[in-house]
Amino acid sequence: MKSPFIPENAPFSEIQRAWLSGFFAGMHSHMIQSAGSVNPANARTLHILYGSQTGNSESLAHDTAARAKSHGLLPVAKSMDEVEIGQLAQMEYLLIITSTYGEGAMPDNAEMLWEAANGDNAPRLENVKYSVLALGDTSYDLFCQAGIDWDNRLSALGAKRIFDRVDCDVDFETPAEKWISEVIPLMAEGAATVAVVDTGSQDNGKPAYNRKNPFPAKLLANRLLTAEHSSKETRHYEISIAGSGLSYEAGDALCVVPTNCPDLVAQIVKALGCTGSEDEPVGGELMPLSEALRTHFEIKTPSKELVEEIARRSGDQQLNALLQAGDKDQLSDYLWGRDTLDLLLQFPSVELSAAEFLALLKPLQHRAYSISSSSKQHPDAVHLTVASVRYDAHGRHHKGVCSTYLADLVDADSDVKIFFTPNNNFRVPADDNLPMIMVGPGTGIAPFRAFLQERRARNANGKNWLFFGDRNAATDFIYRNEIEDMQATGILTRLDLAFSRDQEQKIYVQDRMKEHGAELFAWLEQGGYFFVCGDAYRMAKDVDQALHDIIREHGKLTLVDTVEYVNNLKKEKRYVRDVY
Repeated sequence: MKSPFIPENAPFSEIQRAWLSGFFAGMHSHMIQSAGSVNPANARTLHILYGSQTGNSESLAHDTAARAKSHGLLPVAKSMDEVEIGQLAQMEYLLIITSTYGEGAMPDNAEMLWEAANGDNAPRLENVKYSVLALGDTSYDLFCQAGIDWDNRLSALGAKRIFDRVDCDVDFETPAEKWISEVIPLMAEGAATVAVVDTGSQDNGKPAYNRKNPFPAKLLANRLLTAEHSSKETRHYEISIAGSGLSYEAGDALCVVPTNCPDLVAQIVKALGCTGSEDEPVGGELMPLSEALRTHFEIKTPSKELVEEIARRSGDQQLNALLQAGDKDQLSDYLWGRDTLDLLLQFPSVELSAAEFLALLKPLQHRAYSISSSSKQHPDAVHLTVASVRYDAHGRHHKGVCSTYLADLVDADSDVKIFFTPNNNFRVPADDNLPMIMVGPGTGIAPFRAFLQERRARNANGKNWLFFGDRNAATDFIYRNEIEDMQATGILTRLDLAFSRDQEQKIYVQDRMKEHGAELFAWLEQGGYFFVCGDAYRMAKDVDQALHDIIREHGKLTLVDTVEYVNNLKKEKRYVRDVY
């Protein structure tokens, strides 16, 4: 399962891709097949490099390439991990499209190129003309930091900025489209472009349903996976996509467009001193305040603008001191567990009209969840594995937006608005004979349930090893019967479990990895793939360190050689993470 907040909150549109035969052979460049075809002779090459964690920058890169092709350019769209630093100097015309991961970090597939670009041996780029499109989320302090860093570094290396960087918030379609429409003609200016021949095809490869037009699906199943006395509530959902024309691959994400809890809406309306029937302009039309809050705005997590306005109007010394100090950790501690209603109740002297309040809110965003089924086994349905967020804090009961929307509000008659986000890097190996190692504690098991179903449907011979864990085996061993059946039938070759609270000393998945480090390294040496899904801030970091330790110890490598070994795994797409 992905987090209810993600750095790239936006739709993913696909464009048909094809190899441009006979040109740039051996470079493995992704060429974009649009409604026309070009003769590459004398065409200006435009390189489009993307850094993408969940697929949105990749989608935009292919959209940009299609537009470039329509202008007679020869586009080459590549993931940043497909490029060596020395190649940058040869890219005379370059576009960078990157998201920012978490608090200012580079996406996984951009890390190695970024490190090389900051190294002492980075080449000068005086011959490069470039522009940057940055995706981000203003709810994070370091908004669009990855794009900002690339823009500054390319300039420092001597590259010429041909068009100013554009920074996009979560609703990035309009500014991204404007950037594409303005930067492509500049990249084509003065070029000996070639004619685009219309093939007559009307299919642009884009799905009928996307974020702007989600599919109204029906819920087929809502089943509790954890035991009733568990400290967690994890649920299994099955959602019908029959008749939609939609399809998905194991490893993709399903995006769910939720509505807010009616009780929370009512309490916020009361705290504002409103009735809820006030008509307010939303998206160009008048809408009752209660309906606007239920369907259009993020009312759970307070925006930075709302926090700052409450601090200003209340004059509260503590909150103002935290904001003025700029210490994001202390401010985060202060806001931990608090939602928008908590702040309104905490500062009742702050009076906001309905219009003023709405102006301080963010749009309600979809939530993306890793799919836990294979379409080869379930072509007309998609499965999710979701932990319901429920907690008590500041004298109130709190609920997650989308997790409890699915758990509490959706029934068999409801329309669940959905669309898919492909994750082309996070895939079952194309070679069915290669081993897979999967590390997915908690709801991180979701894509690996899909991977194992996929392997079974393909009659794959490759070995499969799952590391799974949670708090307690008796209450939190989700999908236990399925997993044990996969073991019995041989689809799951190895299973190592880590239930942290079943013994005095806590045991985690990274501990199990180290216990079997020699065999894990042997699987990697056999061409094995290493996948991780789950918490990015602790688990994924600990697993990454354990992987380095195992490779260094059992490969008898130096620290430098260990880092190179892991980097090669990443380049070969054999070490891939879906973390949040």
